[in-house]
Amino acid sequence: MTVLASALDTGSASYRARREAMLARVADLDAEHARAIAGGGPKYLKRHRDRGKLTARERVELLLDPDTPFLEFSALAGYGTDFPVGGSGVTGLGVVSGTLCVISANDPTVRGGSTNPWSLKKSLRAMRIAIENRLPLINLVESGGADLPTQKEIFIPGGQVFRDLTAMSATGIPTIALVFGNSTAGGAYVPGMSDYVVMIEGRSKVFLGGPPLVKMATGEESDDESLGGAEMHARTSGLADFLAADEHDAIRIGRSIVARLNWPRPGSGRRSAPAEPALDPDELLGIVPEDLKIPFDPREVIARIVDGSRFDEFKPLYGTSLVTGWADLHGYPIGILANARGVLFSAESQKAAQFIQLANQIGVPLLFLQNTTGYMVGASYEQAGIIKHGAMMINAVSNSRVPHLTVVMGASYGAGNYGMCGRAYDPRFLFAWPSAKSAVMGPAQLAGVLSIVGRQAAAARGDSYDEAADAAMRALVEEQIEAESRSFFLSGRLYDDAVIDPRDTRAVLGLCLAAIDSGGPRGGPPGQPGPAGASRFGVFRM
Repeated sequence: MTVLASALDTGSASYRARREAMLARVADLDAEHARAIAGGGPKYLKRHRDRGKLTARERVELLLDPDTPFLEFSALAGYGTDFPVGGSGVTGLGVVSGTLCVISANDPTVRGGSTNPWSLKKSLRAMRIAIENRLPLINLVESGGADLPTQKEIFIPGGQVFRDLTAMSATGIPTIALVFGNSTAGGAYVPGMSDYVVMIEGRSKVFLGGPPLVKMATGEESDDESLGGAEMHARTSGLADFLAADEHDAIRIGRSIVARLNWPRPGSGRRSAPAEPALDPDELLGIVPEDLKIPFDPREVIARIVDGSRFDEFKPLYGTSLVTGWADLHGYPIGILANARGVLFSAESQKAAQFIQLANQIGVPLLFLQNTTGYMVGASYEQAGIIKHGAMMINAVSNSRVPHLTVVMGASYGAGNYGMCGRAYDPRFLFAWPSAKSAVMGPAQLAGVLSIVGRQAAAARGDSYDEAADAAMRALVEEQIEAESRSFFLSGRLYDDAVIDPRDTRAVLGLCLAAIDSGGPRGGPPGQPGPAGASRFGVFRM
């Protein structure tokens, strides 16, 4: 493969300015992560510790193999809403007893670990990752069930948690529940529908309704232990498969269960030994301009994340605003599509469709590096067929059967978000840099369109146009769209799996490729190829 050379001038003023701007955003990201780590705050954290309990993150850390990474998902869930940042739980990807697993832990310092609309979305996303990549799922359970004031938003869709747990078991994906405290109502069904259940003597309480509810419903007087204690479930109901002495013992038992799963280890699909990039990943901080209208060369990014900075470019002289080619990342072969100048033209769309077909032919995952303002508009481009060529690219992305990974580095506007495998196109994993923005179009463009429509409507009515009101409207719309298009806001609504420090991109993608690999040569459904020679795409409008 060709080793990419760099034209990045790390001594220039522009590089230093870009780096400082990105570092400021990374600092903002760290501050939001700190809010998530704080959980319910000092008061509830102290109360939790006074009860002799580990925090959700401490439980996760003890469960993981020592000195192995943990890729956290949806850490900003709930950002910009009335709910605490973090979605009252911790989810992510980590190695337990040598096996890559998805881990989901309730945070009982946030309203007793109860489920709110964002924690539900977060849990469902973690389960989707486990299902798509065929990874064991470990639930660290301590939940008061539904957050009752928001039950209208979580009761009906929340049933999917239980459906997915049973569906995972039916397809042979192990599900494990370690119960650390009260698990009430909907929280009780998580262990009830898991393959393996560990409870802690004197600590775990699992019941559909606690003593007050039972008293109201039936008039029966009962206590926690007889109604749903760990001892009762281990000796009488049979719900508990293992009775642990304390939290550390429960985690030990959980690790032992995973060790006995006889589950495939990641790494078998590697084509070569991993090799560090020849160029310094720290320099990723100074590549994306603060003004996303200024283009940058994505080869500078590719050279700092792929093995040995080696990249074989496909069609380098055709459709040059989209870079496509082959590389290895942590030893795994990948195909890469990366926006070079933002706009997608007909040639780029056709090039992308062909490249995606080739990746499907050889069963290689695709990595989309997004920085796009969308498909080109204008009379000459419409006449040249930009709609049908853009549709060709979107068709190829929609029906591609190899696993997709997406990283939004800069702009992600319009249908370019779709063609470059945005969230609606179900990439296995999607991450954003702090510099990322996504919307129908840029704030100024959107406000300008509304202004033009308003002017035309006034002219049609024969009215004069209020320029002062127009200026105020444009300023208000630009401010709103700017805020709603930023990566933190979008991550808070789970439109990505995490906002990441650009320097972590290689490590994050390596873990994701290992997850895909653990599910089989092509990562399991929906990435499985069809019968040899079968058509895998819709009709391309040529």
